Amino acid sequence: MNNNDRLIRLRYALNLSNTAMVDIFKLGGVEVTKEDVLQLLTKSNDDEAENELQMKCTNQMLDSFLNGLIIYKRGKQDPKPGQPQGPAASIMTNENVNNILLKKVKIALALTGEDMLEILEDAGVIISKGELSAVLRKEGHKNYKPCLDRYARNFLKGLAIKYRA
Repeated sequence: MNNNDRLIRLRYALNLSNTAMVDIFKLGGVEVTKEDVLQLLTKSNDDEAENELQMKCTNQMLDSFLNGLIIYKRGKQDPKPGQPQGPAASIMTNENVNNILLKKVKIALALTGEDMLEILEDAGVIISKGELSAVLRKEGHKNYKPCLDRYARNFLKGLAIKYRA
């Protein structure tokens, strides 16, 4: 699963319009147009002609979108004295993209661990609280566990079931 797939699934699950997507990117610090959003949301095929119509969603763009989603859903937070203005880039490698996705969606939608387990259960995946906790931990923690595409895909599927039903 690449970042474009993640963006497409998240947009579908949360029922976001093109205008909302542009606004969310802007809140995250990335200027995109509606045309750019349509290119980001184009499904990729292995066909060369199709790939020219698609814009690749980089890790930095996805990170900015997720930060913008938090602001869009929860409102802008004023930084405390001594705190940096904006959040530091959290998606450094392709290995932790799914972990960051789950964490930031959890924050944006104000979900609890129980809510996340319920969403995964709706999609047909049963995991323990400990497994979920390991996926939500900071990379480098002794109990950190990378989130596989299967869990991220099913979490987004469960979100679609919950928010579009």
